[in-house]
Amino acid sequence: MVTAIIIAGGSGARMGQDIPKQFINVYDKPVLIYTLESFQNHPNVDSIEVVCIDGWHDIVRAYAKQFNITKLQWIVSGGETGQESIRNGVYNLEGKCSDDDIIIIHDGIRPMVDETVLSDVIIKCEKYGNAVTSLPYNEQIFVVDDEISTTKYIPRETLRRVSTPQAYKFGKLDRAYHEAYEKKIGIYGSSYTNTMMVELGERLYFAAGSDKNIKLTTKDDLEMFKAYLKADKDSWLK
Repeated sequence: MVTAIIIAGGSGARMGQDIPKQFINVYDKPVLIYTLESFQNHPNVDSIEVVCIDGWHDIVRAYAKQFNITKLQWIVSGGETGQESIRNGVYNLEGKCSDDDIIIIHDGIRPMVDETVLSDVIIKCEKYGNAVTSLPYNEQIFVVDDEISTTKYIPRETLRRVSTPQAYKFGKLDRAYHEAYEKKIGIYGSSYTNTMMVELGERLYFAAGSDKNIKLTTKDDLEMFKAYLKADKDSWLK
């Protein structure tokens, strides 16, 4: 069984809108629905759980019904941080998922995850026990020396950009979140499941990524998303 946990618990303050960014309408469809449709349409995804801001649960259910997201089974309240939201989603699956079930964690504001990326993260997780979407890093990275200068760089060949989707076997994922919160490891700041796993001593395995899999954080990101959608529409018309 493959279950997707979609994290839609953010307030979207950086977008500067009156509503959370995952609920902003783009071409008459909420951002979150674009994300959910990728999982709804993937043949290997069996069920979906949305971790959502309190007060928006009924709206998510209504949108899911309107846009035929039939795989949505659970809506869970988010936490104060991204890690708390993921933890809430994982804990809710206790008693519902078996240890070997694959759990895909994905940001609700990454609406352009395509089928090949989802397929590869599932395949790699089946093979290795986990998988993190990744891409090569194409910029030069320098280490700050004294705030205004540097004498050291990190070879970009040794770096990978990692994002969501990420996939983990449920048993290990659930135990990891219990351990992390008991020992207070990998749960602060910008920590995410992947960084927490590494801090707990796990080896992570790379899966394929896509440059189109952008995270909608700012207004510029939103405009880029609209441009991608328009380009897709134009190609369909040809």
